[in-house]
Parts: sequence; structure tokens; C-alpha cells
Amino acid sequence: MPELDPATTALLTVECQNGVVGEESALPELAKEARDSGMLDRVAALVDAARGAGVQVLHAVAERRADGLGANANARLFRAAGKLPVRQLSGSRAVEVAAPIVVAERDLVVRRLHGLSPMAGTDLDPLLRNLGVRTLVVTGVSSNIAIPNTVFDAVNLGYRVVVPSDAITGVPAAYTAEVIRNALALVATITTTRELLDGWAGPR
Repeated sequence: MPELDPATTALLTVECQNGVVGEESALPELAKEARDSGMLDRVAALVDAARGAGVQVLHAVAERRADGLGANANARLFRAAGKLPVRQLSGSRAVEVAAPIVVAERDLVVRRLHGLSPMAGTDLDPLLRNLGVRTLVVTGVSSNIAIPNTVFDAVNLGYRVVVPSDAITGVPAAYTAEVIRNALALVATITTTRELLDGWAGPR
């Protein structure tokens, strides 16, 4: 993998929030996979290492208003989300970034009230451009929907995208490897958490 310039690289965590991957998740199967696979721990390690290397960290959070105003209703997924026992309501614990990931003062949190992608129709792209970012490292959930959306949108906008294969997950667990092999590997650089940690721990 080519060396990543900290000045033009950002690390993004996608939907690593309590209501998605936490112990009180609306999606318990996904949350269990995120914890049991070690993915959450690896994302937390990447976040810490990125900061140490001078790489900007951003967290993408999905949420909705209590009245649902402005939220999508044009797909089965959105309609089902409104009926779940845990809802991703703005200001609630469900939309806080989940442990063991720590949000630092210099991190940027990008919240969205609609859609499937942290990139489309949010502040993420202009924030990255204002920061001078050209390479985006994408981590989090899920490999079923939000991660592919993020990767494809970022590539379409001209970013180079890096995906650590063991720092994303979805359900069933085997699906992630198929998405990486048959889709993400065609447009992004696929790496591992260890390779990124080693690169960010090197002399600067």
C-alpha cells in the first residue's frame, strides 16, 4: 500500500454509535458481530493511532428527529427503522459514538438525518476539502449498506479510498469478505488494521 501523507489523509468511522454497535443496539446481530469479531477494538486502535500520526479523525453518525421530519420513507429499511425498539434519535445515547472508541476534542462529528450515505447530502465532503484531505480511510458498519455507499460516493467525488478489511463488518459475517472482493477492491485500496498501525507508528 502506498504511504499515506497525514496532512492529506483522514480516518472516518461510520455509524460506530451506541444504537448500532453498542450493547443496547437496535441491530443486535450486527452489534454482536462488531464486538465479537474485534472490529470495534480495531477501529478504536486506528482512531488513536491516526491522531498520534496527525491524521484527522471524523465520525459519521446516523440519527433522526423524534417526529421523523425530513427522514426517508422510500425503502423498507427506513420504514423498519422507525419501528425498532431502539431509535437513533438526535440527542439520545443511541447516537453517541460507542466505546471503546473515544471522541477527542479535535475530532469532527458529522450527523445525518436522511439517506444511506455519510457522504451524500452532508457536511462531510466540504469538511474534507477544507481540510485538504485527498485520501479517506473508511472504517465501521455496515458492509451491507453504509460502507459501500461511503466508498463509492467518496470515489465518485475524487478521493482515494483506503479500507482496512478487518475494521469493517456486516451481517452475515461472511458477506463482508464477498463485498470486499467483488466490489470494494475494484475501487479502493484494501489493507489491514495492522498495516495502517505500523505505518502510523513509524518515524515522522
